[in-house]
Amino acid sequence: MATAKKPAARRKTRAATPEPASCPDCNGTGEHTETVRVGARKGRVTADRQTVLCLTCWGTGHATD
Repeated sequence: MATAKKPAARRKTRAATPEPASCPDCNGTGEHTETVRVGARKGRVTADRQTVLCLTCWGTGHATD
């Protein structure tokens, strides 16, 4: 005597978590690039650039509430 096959249990789908909005200041990268200035008085701008942390989102790339 064969036993009846049970139906497979269905998986419940979760609602996707919404994507957080990107930071308006750094466009979601979490970093800014700034030119390097040399000299105390004149502050000459050089061709070099440095990457700095975005102070609005603290480097996460997500907008704050």
